[in-house]
Parts: sequence; C-alpha cells; structure tokens
Amino acid sequence: MAADKVLEGVFAINKPLGMSSAQVIRDCQLYFNTSSVFAPLMEQDRIQREKESRYQKKRRSKAKQESKVKMGHGGTLDPLATGVLILGVGKGTKSLQNFLNCTKTYETVVLFGASTDTYDRTGRLIKKGAYDGVTRQAAEKALDAFRGKISQMPPLYSALKMAGKPLYEYAREGKPIPREIETREVEVTELELVEWYEPGTHNHRWPSEEAEQAEKNLVDSVWRVAKRQAAADGEPAKLTPEQQEEETKALAEYNTKKREAEERVDGLVSDGGQPQQGGPAAKRQKTNAGGRAEPPLMSGALGKLPPKGKGSDLVPPPPSADTPPPWEGKGPPAAKIRMTVTSGFYVRSLCHDLGEKLGCGGMMAELSRTRQGEFVLDGANCIEYDELHKGEEVWGPKVRSMLELWNNPHKAAAAAVPVPVPEAKGEGAESSPAVENKPAESAQPAEPVAEAKPTTSASAAEQTDAAEGQAVAAASA
Repeated sequence: MAADKVLEGVFAINKPLGMSSAQVIRDCQLYFNTSSVFAPLMEQDRIQREKESRYQKKRRSKAKQESKVKMGHGGTLDPLATGVLILGVGKGTKSLQNFLNCTKTYETVVLFGASTDTYDRTGRLIKKGAYDGVTRQAAEKALDAFRGKISQMPPLYSALKMAGKPLYEYAREGKPIPREIETREVEVTELELVEWYEPGTHNHRWPSEEAEQAEKNLVDSVWRVAKRQAAADGEPAKLTPEQQEEETKALAEYNTKKREAEERVDGLVSDGGQPQQGGPAAKRQKTNAGGRAEPPLMSGALGKLPPKGKGSDLVPPPPSADTPPPWEGKGPPAAKIRMTVTSGFYVRSLCHDLGEKLGCGGMMAELSRTRQGEFVLDGANCIEYDELHKGEEVWGPKVRSMLELWNNPHKAAAAAVPVPVPEAKGEGAESSPAVENKPAESAQPAEPVAEAKPTTSASAAEQTDAAEGQAVAAASA
C-alpha cells in the first residue's frame, strides 16, 4: 500500500527570515516524527535499532537515543537570508553533498551610502559616504567589473581563518592581521540590476550602532590591503606551502569544532522534540525532574507554528515605513540585484565592493536564494515553511509528492532545471550538509566556507550555542 511506503529523498523549503537552518530541520522533525507520512520510515528505524548490539546502543549520544526522522540540509542559509533550503530525509541525506558545489541564484538588495563591519544591515557602521551622484546608470556600469571570473575577498566577519584564528577575532581583539588576505576565484555567470529604488521610495535603513574605533581601524587596514591587492594586476594573494598547510589545518580544526557545536545546538531541543517556549533555551534535560517538555503536536492538527526555539528570531525584522531614518532628507538609493554564481561566492562582499566602487559605501539589506541546483523557489519541489502548521493534510501530500518526484529521475527531469554541476568548493552562505539523527558510520563531509560571522553575521545559525543565542544577523549568501 502507498501509505506503507518508506519515503526518503530530497526536497526544498522556503526558509523564513531570522531562522537558522538547523531550527528549520528541528521544526520539520517536530511534525514529521508523529506523522502518518513518515510512520513507515520511523518503523524501519525502530526495527534497525532493535537489531543493534548493546555496544552500538551504548555508543549513541543521548540526543540520538530517541528515534526521529533523520534529516539534514544541503548547505545553510544565514538567518538574514530567505529562500531555497535543500533538505534530505532518510537516505536522501547521502545526496546532500552534491548540492554544496552547484550554482545558485540569489536576489539581494544593496543599500548605498554606508558600510558596516558585517557588510549587511545587521552590523555596525564603519563609515558613511556621499551618495548624491549615485544613479542607476552608474550602478549598472559598475556591475560590469563583477561579471565572469573574478577574485573576491571574503568579508572580515567570515569563517575564514588566518594563522589559526578567524578574521573576526582580530577585529574583536584590536590586533592587526598578520599578512595579506587570500582572495579566491569565483564566477558570476549572470548579473542583473532588476530594480532601482530612488531616494525616499524604500524602507531600508542603515544600522544605528557604530563600531568602536579599534574595530574601525582594523577594518580600514583590511580594506587598504584589499585595494592594494586589487591594484597588483588583479592577482590574488599567494600562500607559501607552509602557510597553505597552516591554513588547511586551522580550517579543518575549525570545521570539526563547528560540527560539534551544531550537534550541541541541535541537542538543546528537548527529548520530546519540542522547541523551548520563548526566552533562553534550556540545556538538554538529563532527567525528568523539574518538569517535562510538552509532547509533540499531534499530526494533522491545525494550530500554531512551533514555539520559537533557539534558532528563531536571530535577526531584527526589516524596518517599518514609520521608522525614523538615520539621515536627513530623502536618503540614499538602493538596488535589487539578481545573480547566478558558483560555490564560494559571497553576496555580501559584492554588495560591499559595489558600494566601494561607486565611492559611497554599500551594504546588503536583503537576501533570498531563489535557486540551488534544480530546486527553485515556488517550484514543484519547494514547500513553504508556513504550510507546516496547517496540518499533515496540507503539507503531507506535497512532501510526499516531492520525495516521489526525487525518486523518479525521468519525471524530475521534466519538472526541473538541470541537476547540480560540481564547481569549486566553498559557498558564501553555506556550510556542510548538517544531518540530524545521522548513524554513527555516516561520514561527515568537509565544510566549505560559511557566509557569516559567529555573532552578528554570517553563520550565526551554525556556530556555538552562545553565537546562535546572541546572533543579530547572518549569507548566504
């Protein structure tokens, strides 16, 4: 019977603003664990666990002792970003690695006139610039420098390391960077200015908080290095073999700690799978003393979305129309830009660099991933996050259809754009595929660069517990 069919595979969900990728998985599991759609998969998992030896059962961490739908994502989206988040279910998690290195399409809004430490609206102001002469024609001409293969410098608050330390740590400690920053070659296959917002016609705002002088000094030194490197015939900085070995080792150590941090964050969800209600998330329960978490919502029941967990509300919402602007007069213009890029591309860097090229400064105000591989926003294989709370009778048929489509290559080929084509590793708004409830023998793939910083920007969702708790932003891209 179709109802008894074990459903596994890959589908996509439209990630909401302010939510971490890990929290999206937790919320999906909350509904999937008790659903009839995934009951056969849960039963299959139960039977497999019964066959395990006592030693295998003992090896399971407490967070994985309770059976739940195994899930993972094919590259994170920062809390500041919305759009296509690829999710794997069951054996579908083994295919997630393929999506780290495919091309992606993004739409972003650039707000001109100021620069921040994070290159987006959630950071702190570093400097302001005159924007009276910035026009659509000038912006479109400036975009010519970013098409094709380019050497891109990562944001200061990226996950990249130098001498075993993330760049943002140099900013926090007020120390100079030990050497030039290594640029990376990326490719922009499509780049288009799709909408221009004249001054006074949009609600985008600069942040009100300014960075401390020590941080401004470091950022200025980094930007001077960037300009000097760009002037050197456009050649990216080269590492010596010793430096390359040091960077590789440091990045490997960072990725290991990052994966462990993700598992700790995911383990903060209570044994019942219920996100904690408001306030700081409680630590993982060791006993039932002191109150038990509420049981999971019944499958198919109409009700509210899951209570906000640790991975929710990580960025402030966009300012409303009546928010007082931080400028006099009509203020700066803004632009919506659409791009298709290869792995390793930082959208926030493009926003910042475009503002620098125009001489006025710029920051990323919005970000949406509209396509990743064959998964397209509003497409046949991408579900809206809000449909989860409408009940299994709403999301169940859609998720079932998406997983069946994934397992039918001929039908999927007719309904989708081309499948992922491997590119250079590294992605501005992504990290390695995170897998919930993964088996012990499952290999963890190497992580590309995350488009984020641990606290107020990129990768807020996938950093340590403290980072996710105090995140004010975060992508992409």
